[in-house]
Amino acid sequence: MDLGLDGDAALVTAGTSGLGLASAEALAAAGADVAVCGTTPDHIDAARETLEATGDGDVLAVEADITDRDAVEGFVADTVEAFGGLDHVVTSAGGPPSGSFLDTDDEDWYRAYDLLVMSVVWTTRAAHPHLVEGKGSVVNITSGSVKEVIDGLVLSNAVRRGVIGLMKTQSHEWGPDVRVNAVLPGAHETPRITDLVEQNVERGVYDSYEEGMDDWSEGIPLDRVGEPEELGETVAWLCSDAASYLNGTAISVDGGSSRSV
Repeated sequence: MDLGLDGDAALVTAGTSGLGLASAEALAAAGADVAVCGTTPDHIDAARETLEATGDGDVLAVEADITDRDAVEGFVADTVEAFGGLDHVVTSAGGPPSGSFLDTDDEDWYRAYDLLVMSVVWTTRAAHPHLVEGKGSVVNITSGSVKEVIDGLVLSNAVRRGVIGLMKTQSHEWGPDVRVNAVLPGAHETPRITDLVEQNVERGVYDSYEEGMDDWSEGIPLDRVGEPEELGETVAWLCSDAASYLNGTAISVDGGSSRSV
């Protein structure tokens, strides 16, 4: 399916690994120029190589901490300078630390808020003047925890919901020039889950990697965790004109594991 993104300019925060990288790959495969940022030099270099091999568009991969407002604004400015504009923004972020409410201190809350909410605020605010000049779309990668809380993840459960409120507000304030949507991933075979499973194999919790992945698949009607590219393709589709009447919506990409309506 031709998504009509050839020659468009897209920016993905925290796009050098995991679901952010999968989204960047899908956009690059659709013909877009893609900019990604991260904080680990090896990941940045690897992402650059991957994206350059994926599509024919230009690639920008830079170091930028999305919890630093100046770094985020600089990333947006560098992207616009490199590509001559900006059409699509995808916000992604690593997960905050796990923990219960009573085990989480004030600093944990403030760090999680900067990581998950303020990074989106800074990115979209800086990008807005450029988005209104083009096709204009924003996709926020959040988590299924915004619909159903996950035990032991109080920060994700509570703080990520702010992104959904922001998304709904922007979808009203920025339409019709800019569409703003979100995706709510369930379990995907990202490096984070892979590492957790491998650690549990080493500890003897699982006899094999396959057993660990089977455990993660428990309760998912499709009987498996997702592949990162499946989430990435959903993100690219939301950026495209094929989703031109979707605005202010949050789409679960979780194999049906969510029980809420």
